[in-house]
Amino acid sequence: MQRILFYLKLMRFHRPVGILLLLWPTLWALWLANQGFPPIKLLIIFILGTVVTRAAGCIINDLCDQDFDRHVQRTQDRPLTSGKISRLEAFSLLLLLSLLALALALQLNLLSIFISILAAIVASIYPLMKRITHFPQVVLGVAFSMGVPMAYAASLNHIPTQAWELFAICILWPLMYDTAYAMTDAEDDKKIGIKSTALFFGSYNVLFIGILQGLFWLGLGFIGLQAKLPKAFFLSLGISGILLIYQQYLLRRGQPFKAFLNNQWLGLIIWIGCVLSFL
Repeated sequence: MQRILFYLKLMRFHRPVGILLLLWPTLWALWLANQGFPPIKLLIIFILGTVVTRAAGCIINDLCDQDFDRHVQRTQDRPLTSGKISRLEAFSLLLLLSLLALALALQLNLLSIFISILAAIVASIYPLMKRITHFPQVVLGVAFSMGVPMAYAASLNHIPTQAWELFAICILWPLMYDTAYAMTDAEDDKKIGIKSTALFFGSYNVLFIGILQGLFWLGLGFIGLQAKLPKAFFLSLGISGILLIYQQYLLRRGQPFKAFLNNQWLGLIIWIGCVLSFL
């Protein structure tokens, strides 16, 4: 039983916020692409795919960062870093998850399968980006937004302009919230040579995040106007704007991790707006 708990911890199932942050943009895209509730089969495939790919991504990250994690207080107790799980076990679990993800992807059309392969490649190289650029969050943003074109492709068998616009807007979101997350590890990252936007912008982090928040919010508003969505969507957008202001408040009070966590509710509010728009 304890072994299973270690595996679950390796896949970060004890921290579901990561699943939600990956899931919300995909759900936005599914509802917009289908102009309402998507086919049940697609919904199940994308939800399960999100859970599986996020778990696999966490294992890839830990395999790449095992030596670095030993020097960061927040990550020292991770199962792989602490030796509770071997690298062979981690690789075996990663293989199983990859096969599950492939099985789910094969239920979709060829265009969706192609995008899923690109998404897997991007997710795999993300941990390496922290070693060579101060902007690994951009790569994370791409990885966490690949569900958007994939959802449109699976729903319409092509990727319209709206999908690419939403994809670009969604990239801003992880860039925004992961910069806040990286602020919590900034001192440790500086010591061990890990790069991030939080270290690059330093004392201007709050301003940088604020600019991203504004662009993200305006971008979603543009999508709503372009798609001629009803007032329900813009009501949710107004509430999300209040949450973004609250995140700025938390950041200015030196609570970046709380600001990061708040984004799970932001994503939910926007999804509710998408759902209500097509009732």
